[in-house]
Amino acid sequence: MKDAAPINAADNYLTTRSRAPLRRFAGVWSIWALGISGVIPGEYSGWNYGLITGGFGGMLVATLVVSVMYLGLCFSLAEMSSAMPYSGGAYAYSRCALGVWGGFLAGTAQNIEYILTAAAVVVSVGDALELVIAGFFAVHTPEVLLWAIAYAIFTAINIAGIELTCRIALLLTVLALAVLAVFAVGAIPHFDLSHALDVPVAPGGSPWLPNGMVGIARSIPFAIWFLVVIELTTLTAEETNQPETTVPKGIISGITTLVTAALVVLFFNSAVPPGARVIGDAKEPLLLAFEQFFGGRLSPLLLAVFGLAAYAAGFHATIYAYGRSIFSLARGGYLPAWLQATHPVRQTPYAALLAGGVLGFAIAAVMKFAFPDLHVDAILVTAAALASIVSYILQMLSFLALRRDFPEMSRPYVSPLGATGAMTTLVIALAACGLMLLHPSYREGMLGCTIIYVLCVLYFVIRRPHPNPAMPEEAFALAHLREAQQ
Repeated sequence: MKDAAPINAADNYLTTRSRAPLRRFAGVWSIWALGISGVIPGEYSGWNYGLITGGFGGMLVATLVVSVMYLGLCFSLAEMSSAMPYSGGAYAYSRCALGVWGGFLAGTAQNIEYILTAAAVVVSVGDALELVIAGFFAVHTPEVLLWAIAYAIFTAINIAGIELTCRIALLLTVLALAVLAVFAVGAIPHFDLSHALDVPVAPGGSPWLPNGMVGIARSIPFAIWFLVVIELTTLTAEETNQPETTVPKGIISGITTLVTAALVVLFFNSAVPPGARVIGDAKEPLLLAFEQFFGGRLSPLLLAVFGLAAYAAGFHATIYAYGRSIFSLARGGYLPAWLQATHPVRQTPYAALLAGGVLGFAIAAVMKFAFPDLHVDAILVTAAALASIVSYILQMLSFLALRRDFPEMSRPYVSPLGATGAMTTLVIALAACGLMLLHPSYREGMLGCTIIYVLCVLYFVIRRPHPNPAMPEEAFALAHLREAQQ
């Protein structure tokens, strides 16, 4: 039986050897808010394309399956975050359990997921911001310029400090959830399931499954959009006091809130006028339904402000996420050293935040000009979904490996689902990955994600990075290796 000694070696770095540590501030509510805000745009838009691919029934089944996957994921992450309270998230756990390559592959998938998610959300931020600006000033502003402004503002907020980051996340989260609550109450008198079943039926389909059973598989990426990036909560570990207990509480409360919100939105947004056929192809499905059943009592400008609050929340949180993820990989020696730089006063990873912002903006802009007639956000959604699934697969393998290799390791929080929950998540993630790769509808997103991933792997092979043994994940992994050799 192996004990928890490696944890102490890593903790020593966090307390005595860090030249520029992250500042500890976040509590349970802050972590909950960051998790919710990162995901909440998925309740406003993006998910609705699944109504066209799978119909209401297909999207419902896909959402239930994906919810099971995320519950297993979050309980497993809660356990690993309590045992290894490091800021690297997927990279940290996979490095400790699966070695250097495992850590790099998981960390890279995590980086791609967060950067592409931010790029997808900034499209919605730009749409809402353009409506607000046009409403107040009656001028048209180019989308790409609005994206650049959004990246500049929220990157600056994240650089300003963890305190401001958490407070803004909490404010935006409460506003976004309040809008969902008002929407649900307002939708009740207009609820009619026939609206949800009005998607045209293909040969061999039915009103519930207009594209047959294959529609369920095609809806998976959009169901994932309901919950994707909730795992960013694990990245707060080095910025919260008592992370061993605080982070698990934030993760579990966050996923519980989001699963509830996803089901409410799916039912009420699909089953109210103008119906799933129109909602499924709408840029702003929630706001479109709002306008339908509130009529002239809500102006388009107010609706745009509602949407902007939610999209800004998600954009803000995913910027936080890729900043910590890139920072951790650079600190470990897997990315250029300059990316680990932290602000001397604010103690935030400004270099990683700036680099991730430039890369995300460039991807969104290139996609806009390369595919002018397609839903750019839909392509980015599927690409981010593939990257997220790869990171989930590696993290669940890490959970199972750590359970096997370190049964006596200190775990302040233990997943009630145990290995069964992790294996269930692993099976669903593997199936989702295969279905997405095989279906031609997601070719652009899958190809883009794969190209980025392959380029990162080539960088790793050519550069031959040397992991820094002083970093917490590396200290744990090296101690693990020494024990295995004894």
